[in-house]
Amino acid sequence: MQRKFLLSLFAFLAFCTCSFGQVGGDNIYEFLNLPSSARSTALGGNLIYLSDSDISMALENPATLQASGHKQISFNHNFHLSGISNGYASFGYRIEKWETNLHAGIQYTNYGDFKMTDDLGIINGEFSAAEYAIVLGGSHQLYEKVTLGANVKFITSQLESYNSLGLAGDIGAFYQDTSRRFSMALVLKNIGTQLTTYRPDNREPLPYDVQLGFSKRLKHLPFRLGLNIHHLNRWNITYDDPNSEETSFNFDQNEAISENKFGIWVDNLFRHTVFSGAFLLGKKDNFRLRIAYNHLRKKEMSVVTAPRSLAGFSMGFGLKVKQFRIDFGHAFYHLAGGSNHFSISTNLNEFRRL
Repeated sequence: MQRKFLLSLFAFLAFCTCSFGQVGGDNIYEFLNLPSSARSTALGGNLIYLSDSDISMALENPATLQASGHKQISFNHNFHLSGISNGYASFGYRIEKWETNLHAGIQYTNYGDFKMTDDLGIINGEFSAAEYAIVLGGSHQLYEKVTLGANVKFITSQLESYNSLGLAGDIGAFYQDTSRRFSMALVLKNIGTQLTTYRPDNREPLPYDVQLGFSKRLKHLPFRLGLNIHHLNRWNITYDDPNSEETSFNFDQNEAISENKFGIWVDNLFRHTVFSGAFLLGKKDNFRLRIAYNHLRKKEMSVVTAPRSLAGFSMGFGLKVKQFRIDFGHAFYHLAGGSNHFSISTNLNEFRRL
């Protein structure tokens, strides 16, 4: 039964990889792809392959919800440049009768205040922009090592006088082998549509994404490796910049073109990947150091004159202080700066024990 389920799962994945998708700038509600927690930010985003009592990860993969998340509450806030911020607050609950784990939360993004001007640049006032998503989800252990989960997101977006409502969902699967310290996950994210559009008869696509993740904890070292592969529904996610085209003066022009095509293919392959690692230190892994590299972010956010910047890298730490777990993550986006993500979570049951 388990083997048939896994075969069906990968057959469905193969079907999804043949479909077409969109990347940043071509979709609405892009805030849905922002990291849910400081832990996710430190590990490069798209944290779908870990499962523990951290219920904030259920926003990125609902199948990672566990029974240990019962009555856990989590608050996350991310500070970006120019006063932009986003965050996520959630609560977990388990229904023992159904053997089902549930969570509910609100995801928000505030873009700040803007000056309203006319065609001549005369200021006529100010306006604001913000987006929200109410998230409901759950997970159920289907087999000993396999868990399935789903999220439903009710979306509202207000950009000046333009408003839109949307409905999206996530479907996730999580496989964990505790004896081998190995886990893998598959997620279909942001399946949905606009309910009301910003302009009449102008329906726009959501940032649909298919992701596959792997995690392996080393046996003789307190270190865990992670790999996330995103945008499996679309192979080419490079940006075709006509200003970067160069003319080759090589005598063997065909060979140069062939080498250039191979280089582009390799670069595009790594744009789909996020590599991460975490040191798990102390009793019960209460102190954690994290680092990650996102190649897509590196290529899109680096300055041509400064290609050796830290854009694409991220790092952070997490520690538990009594009943509270505190996390921090910093993502290097650009030479101009990055984002600082803070998270705090606790389980209400721990206060009852006291």
